[in-house]
Amino acid sequence: MPHASVGGVRLFYEEFGRGLPVIFVHEFAGDAQSWAPQLGFFARRYRAIAFNARGYPPSDVPDDVAAYSQAQAAADITGVLDHLGIAQAHVCGLSMGGFAALHFGLRYPARALSITVAGAGYGSGTDRETFRQDTELVARRFEEEGMAKVAEFYSRGPTRVQFIEKDPRGWREFYDRLAAGSARGHALTLRGVQMTRPSIFDLGDRMEQCEVPAFIMTGDEDDPCLEAAIFMKRKLPRSGLVVLPKAGHAINIEEPEAFNRALLDFLTAVDAGRWLRRRADSRTGSAVLPPGVRGL
Repeated sequence: MPHASVGGVRLFYEEFGRGLPVIFVHEFAGDAQSWAPQLGFFARRYRAIAFNARGYPPSDVPDDVAAYSQAQAAADITGVLDHLGIAQAHVCGLSMGGFAALHFGLRYPARALSITVAGAGYGSGTDRETFRQDTELVARRFEEEGMAKVAEFYSRGPTRVQFIEKDPRGWREFYDRLAAGSARGHALTLRGVQMTRPSIFDLGDRMEQCEVPAFIMTGDEDDPCLEAAIFMKRKLPRSGLVVLPKAGHAINIEEPEAFNRALLDFLTAVDAGRWLRRRADSRTGSAVLPPGVRGL
């Protein structure tokens, strides 16, 4: 079973295919196996890699909350790439992994061929204190009740019910993987990463300086992530935005075909040098007038 060592923490990974590398970074309620529809599809064209974050066996579960942070999550991507001898990669993340992909692009732009930030934004709203309280409540329930009990309600949240309705078998696989995880690892991840990470809305100045090609994806019923997705589109100068209709949070497994095709189109454009910076003359302050045309 392959592992990469990052600062003494062993991270399980798997890889398939040949070509330019694409590394997939999973959500809080997932793991590397959550990317199965993408690994199979992209291994036909790319070197497709996925890994389990720290706290998600068979990766190590450090017992100190200080070992978990948003900065460390981005550094762990770098660590896996270093272990594999990869200088640059396309980085695709969902939710918690989307935050990690964004921070990877901001912190390590020279290592990123591109970043895909999917389903990211939870906890970035105005009521940050309620978010922290809810997060601490869930962390305590992981510790007191265990994975299976918490998975029962966490997997049925308001942005997961879309998946249940469309694909109950796929949702059951998602639930079973979540219920089999580490309660301690999930609690530490909530406290070390989720509760303390900056809001996406606090990163605007840094995003405006980021020249990494970026792709933003969200479901139109993933309410906590919609405004954050539009904000990122406006701030990242080389970004595009796709909103999948009638879709919730886990869009890579809820709508795998649409997700894969959209992501493939993006990667193909980047690899061809055709994912360009937004034109300055597309932002004139008018819905119809080009630059310099006033008072007609």
